[in-house]
Amino acid sequence: MTRSDGYLLDNQQPEAGERFDAFATIFDPTTFRHLEGLGIGPGWRCWEAGAGGASVVSWLAKKVGPTGKVLATDIDTSRLRSVARPPVEVRVHDLGLDEPPMEGLDLVHARLVLVHVPDRDRALRSMVRALRPGGRLLIEDADPALQPLLCPDEHGPEQQLANRLRQGFRQLLAGRGADLSYGRKLPRLLREAGMVRVEADAYFPLTSEACTALESATVRQIRDELVKAGLATDEEIDRHLASVASGSMDLTTAPMISAWGRKG
Repeated sequence: MTRSDGYLLDNQQPEAGERFDAFATIFDPTTFRHLEGLGIGPGWRCWEAGAGGASVVSWLAKKVGPTGKVLATDIDTSRLRSVARPPVEVRVHDLGLDEPPMEGLDLVHARLVLVHVPDRDRALRSMVRALRPGGRLLIEDADPALQPLLCPDEHGPEQQLANRLRQGFRQLLAGRGADLSYGRKLPRLLREAGMVRVEADAYFPLTSEACTALESATVRQIRDELVKAGLATDEEIDRHLASVASGSMDLTTAPMISAWGRKG
């Protein structure tokens, strides 16, 4: 996400808070499991890049304690104000344009960020450069092209409409420069960037209340863009939101690929 790219899912929109809450419910357990596996502990110096919401930043702060540091950056830090106290430092930073805000770090983490950054290769190199030798990198990103459906069990007209609207969402993302197959590339990209002992896995929820909440907030947030692009009508969007609110559909998200390694 850069200052000039017209990010489709702007943090300032009222639905953004709902989306961050849903992401935290869906993905935080996976993220925390990986961070624990990397050995995070007291005194670590960490960078949460493109932080967006505060859930991961707060968890990191508890882990590193008063002797550690958590640098939380984003182009829009409005949702990080509640955690802007030691050991957390909050800075405005453009991951795709700016130099690393700090170096010699023990850990750098970014979740659901790079897929949206136009110069994502530069951003990844920047995060690697910020690490000390042996420092850990954890990148987690979506791969919508790996599983493009909102309703994998497409058994009726409501599910068919849901999948068509999800296709429209993907078209809007691609039109803004998102790489819809980025997640699967992460292991190779980490190795090419100089990381060693690279591993990866994927998390793919099939249905949950948080997935339903995420879909509702996302569609409401991009509604005008879908209509303006001719990808859906207001009537179709209203019908879809009513189906989502009924709780009768099994809704999923794009798989999140987590890739991690150490700086050689």
